Amino acid sequence: MKRISLFIIISILMTSYVSQAQNIQGSWHGELDLVSQKLALVFHFDKDKTGKDLVKLDIPAQSAIGVPVAIQYLSKDSVSLQVPIVNLAYTGKLTGNTIKGTFTQNGMSLPLNLTPGGQALPNRPQEPKAPFPYQTEEVSFTNDKANAVFSGTLTYPVGYTEGQRVPVVLMVTGSGAQNRDEEVFGHKPFWVIADYLARNGIASLRYDDRGTGKSTGSRTTSTSKDFADDAEAGIDWLKENKHFDKVGVLGHSEGGMIAFMLGADNAVDFLVSMAGTGIKGDTLLAEQQNAQLRLYGQPANRTVKQIRAEMKAQPKNSWLDYFVDYDPASDIARVTVPVMAINGSNDIQVIASTNLNAIRKLLANGNKKNLIKEYPDLNHLFQHCQPATALDYYRIEETCSTEVLQDIADWIKGL
Repeated sequence: MKRISLFIIISILMTSYVSQAQNIQGSWHGELDLVSQKLALVFHFDKDKTGKDLVKLDIPAQSAIGVPVAIQYLSKDSVSLQVPIVNLAYTGKLTGNTIKGTFTQNGMSLPLNLTPGGQALPNRPQEPKAPFPYQTEEVSFTNDKANAVFSGTLTYPVGYTEGQRVPVVLMVTGSGAQNRDEEVFGHKPFWVIADYLARNGIASLRYDDRGTGKSTGSRTTSTSKDFADDAEAGIDWLKENKHFDKVGVLGHSEGGMIAFMLGADNAVDFLVSMAGTGIKGDTLLAEQQNAQLRLYGQPANRTVKQIRAEMKAQPKNSWLDYFVDYDPASDIARVTVPVMAINGSNDIQVIASTNLNAIRKLLANGNKKNLIKEYPDLNHLFQHCQPATALDYYRIEETCSTEVLQDIADWIKGL
């Protein structure tokens, strides 16, 4: 799952505050030196419709864009900003062409100097570029039970002709509200996968998550089971379409877990689980947190008991409550359709050894076409990396390993 504990986590919207007049305008960017990595921050100084000062914060590496900031003080050469709910603050003074300042959070202070302009866009060499040799179609399907309409992109294979029967996969994103491209950390993994599949004879449907992008519906009390119902509605739509041969599902992270749910109910003809879970949610969270503590040189002593105790002290979260209680074992054991379950050895969010071994045992007497594979040196997004950079998704230019892309296409075509 993609609940990543980096230095700053911005997960909810905050309200902005009124300020005094100022001369610092436009975008200013700088980098925090966190020893194990550098984290870019971009502050945007603007005015609202009434002429009052407005500041927003981007942390591109954490997919936090347009976070409202409280302005404590702002003059032509000095600034004091806060995001109180995460105890974040920045103060600085304009000297020449640089705002020289200090970033603080939770008692830790770091120098942060800002220079004019936004951060340069990261290089994404695998991102598809027009013109495309295949056709796409904007489509929609409905989950009546949730009163939600889903908007997506249906991608046909290169050379597809009307009436041709080709395999198709429905793509299911990981945790959190994501668009049809599963856009995260400046990457668009599902677009890259859809493009590769189309060039290899396989159709795909990727869609905006419930309440995201062009899709409707509420996420307030939704759980993984609700998102599985959304995915099944998409599967039903593809089957009713009658343009396709085998109809499968490809899910990443939480989406990989959902893929097993659909497989257990015989809703699909095959499934691809990319970094899907094979163990109970609370155990997975403990493993995930310990792996990240080790990465930062901290004692790895988190336990399931601690996690559950902390949850009791927090406001109710329907998604998390369901996830920590859900054990995928019974669903995985019921799957009889062909399964491709893959993960990377450097994944520290869904540990490959633990989860793939559990899946392998549960499918030991399953379909002979099953493929369970661990890829060396790949992280949770299936990017090549070193263990120390396993969470540095934004700085890695690769979106998805070409070996993984080829294996997925070859496996589906071989069914």
